[in-house]
Parts: sequence; C-alpha cells; structure tokens
Amino acid sequence: MAELFSGDYMAAYMEEWNKEPELSDALAQIDFNSNIAYGFDNEEAPRGVLVVENGKAVRGEDYNGQELNWDLRATEDQWKKWIAKPPGMMGLGMAYTSRKIKFKVGDYGAMIKEPRMAGPFIKSFAVMGRV
Repeated sequence: MAELFSGDYMAAYMEEWNKEPELSDALAQIDFNSNIAYGFDNEEAPRGVLVVENGKAVRGEDYNGQELNWDLRATEDQWKKWIAKPPGMMGLGMAYTSRKIKFKVGDYGAMIKEPRMAGPFIKSFAVMGRV
C-alpha cells in the first residue's frame, strides 16, 4: 500500500471514489466541486489533495500549494482506525467535537447539516479503506 495521502495513494483514492455511486454520483447531483486536502494534524501542510469536479474525482495528487476548499486533519493512527473501520454519522460527530478530526479549511457544521453532502462525506471514509 502507498504511504497514506501520498500522490500514489491519492491517485488510487481517486479511482475508488469514482467507482462509488453513493459518493461520486450523489455529489454530481449537487454539482459538487472542491479541492479536498488530507493530512496529519501535527504537520504544517496537508499531504494529499483530491480535486473533485461535478462529483467526480479528476486528480489525486500530492499537496503542492493548491487552493483548498476542505483541509481535513487527524493523527495518522486515527486515520488508520477510520480506514479499517469507517465511522458513522454519530462517530464522526463525536470525533469532531473531541477534535479527533479537524477542519483547517471548510465548514463541518454546514456540511453535516446538508444531507446531500453528509452522506457522501461519511461514505468517503469507507472508500479510503479500499485503497
């Protein structure tokens, strides 16, 4: 397996993202476009970026100063736990309130209140487990 959130990992994640209709097709229905970064909360910059256009991931790559709509951070151990056993809505809410997941960029509250975004966000953790 490629190093978590490396360019190779993000390219594989992109492929898996696009295979999951509950993620890519659901986000296409709301014309979702974003640069989503992933990384570790003890590091200055994120490691990888997924570029999503109209719900479909079009690039998975190393972070290289791209403008971000979302920047998700957690410890490496926490990411690995979620990859092994993806959280549900309640687990993710608890992770947010206990600061196990941090949004350096992006509005968790607004996203989680929008069911058309919340469901796919939860599904994205299961897709990570396929990489």
